[in-house]
Amino acid sequence: MNLFRRPTPAAEAPSAGLQRMRWVATGMLVAMAATYLVSRALDDRHPVFGFVRAFAEAAMVGGLADWFAVTALFRHPLGLPIPHTAIIPRNKDRIGMTLAAFLRDNFLIPAVVARRMRGVDVAGAAGRWLAGPGGGQGRLRLGAARLAADVLASLDQKRLGGMVRGAMGQRLRALDVAPLLGQALSAAMAEGRHLPLLDGIIRWAAKILAANDHLIRAMVHDRAGSVMRWTGLDETLANKIIDGLDNLLFEMASDPDHPLREKAEEGLGTLADDLQHSPEMKARVERVKAEIIDNPAMQSWLDGVWEQARAAMLRMARDPDAALAGQFGEALGQLGETLQKDPLLGATINRFVRRAVVGMAADYGDGIVRLVSETVRGWDAGTITRRLENAVGRDLQYIRINGTLVGGLVGLAIHAVDVLL
Repeated sequence: MNLFRRPTPAAEAPSAGLQRMRWVATGMLVAMAATYLVSRALDDRHPVFGFVRAFAEAAMVGGLADWFAVTALFRHPLGLPIPHTAIIPRNKDRIGMTLAAFLRDNFLIPAVVARRMRGVDVAGAAGRWLAGPGGGQGRLRLGAARLAADVLASLDQKRLGGMVRGAMGQRLRALDVAPLLGQALSAAMAEGRHLPLLDGIIRWAAKILAANDHLIRAMVHDRAGSVMRWTGLDETLANKIIDGLDNLLFEMASDPDHPLREKAEEGLGTLADDLQHSPEMKARVERVKAEIIDNPAMQSWLDGVWEQARAAMLRMARDPDAALAGQFGEALGQLGETLQKDPLLGATINRFVRRAVVGMAADYGDGIVRLVSETVRGWDAGTITRRLENAVGRDLQYIRINGTLVGGLVGLAIHAVDVLL
């Protein structure tokens, strides 16, 4: 029985078992009293009634003595203020302190906690739980999933979405993008991973030139003099320009050592260095980054990211079996198997848990002890009496029953010795 719940009428009402044992013990005492009176009246008629009277007389004494002892624990017998009775109500504060000291000395001392935790295999238990069917125990998983779903559904989504968007925006603003871009570009160039990008740019330029050669012809025609237009030289010049650009792009695409490609790589190297070391370039990148983050389209995208994440979490919470049936469930199962098979990982986790529990005992042990002591001290005498009596009173009634029987047997033995001698 939990003695530290808030007292309730149901908790304080005597249980059916306690009431029944009280009636049995009291009934035996009344029966012995009636037997004594009957046997006393018939004592002269036959010697056997002397034995019956001796048994009943001693049983009454034993039953009354144990009734007094049991009752004195919880209240004054018959309401009389007899010294050394109502022991529990008078000593409830000391009981609280003793219970708190017991908890502290046997459970909450860091050395005791560390000794008890040495035999606890937390990693193995977690591994077996994760590797079991469904990635864990069904009721616990379903309960946790239902709680997570209820919490997600009850939150103010507009406000929470704004908080998530603001947090993501702050993280993006705090991110120093320029050095990361510079390092990525330098690494790509060192491994030659920028070459497909250059080839792609050249091919893209060739397609743009082929699709827009009429613009070049129109530009040359508009800027040429009337003589060149009359003689048709503007068309010839435009064709030469287009052919020259086309040949240049072809040569750049086919010749890895083309001077313009080298110039492009040199420019990329300078850009990578500036991104990492130039304050002006870093400031320019930061301005561009701020403009992108503040753009309404970016804010809408961040909102969409949160909504998609929230919807995914809700789907997982409302259908944990489906979520655990996929890659996530496989990952949990593999983690469980690893925890069981990897002794080094298991020892590391167990050591971490042991240190955490010992730290909690050291940090919060005194607080737990004070909580127990103050809780018991805050109860009124009637409350703690009823609660303790409900917890152990049924067993105490057996003392009355045994006292009645043992007392009767002792009285019977004494009478037998007296008769025989």
